[in-house]
Amino acid sequence: MSYEEDLYKEIILENYRSKKNKGAIEAADFHAEGANPSCGDDLELFLTVKDGVIERMTYDGIGCSICCAGANLLCEALTGRSFQEARDIVVQFKGMLLEEQEPDFEDAISDLEAMQGVKKYPVRIKCALLAWNTVEGILNNAE
Repeated sequence: MSYEEDLYKEIILENYRSKKNKGAIEAADFHAEGANPSCGDDLELFLTVKDGVIERMTYDGIGCSICCAGANLLCEALTGRSFQEARDIVVQFKGMLLEEQEPDFEDAISDLEAMQGVKKYPVRIKCALLAWNTVEGILNNAE
């Protein structure tokens, strides 16, 4: 296994284990549920927004390591962003996994690139995208 693959796996495991963004927000401004019945992933996303900026974002639920890592990375990447910035990141992330686009994330969110290793396992792409598809629904319906 290459150094790059080892690094990607470590980033995914680190984000899977992280509890920083896990848990419900009682007074969330936005809430949505997403499920992947084929593998049992079931997530909820919670967002608080102030002046058009995502102030806090968390997830809760159950899922495989790739699903939960993707949700944690999503929360990290979108917190502090405007809805338009968040949409742009979501489009770039999905393009990386679905359209073979080369990612160009800013340094602060470059860990998102670790998820491109999932492309080697096409059946797991749905796991990686569950939270991202769910937040896309929130962003599209919010404005």
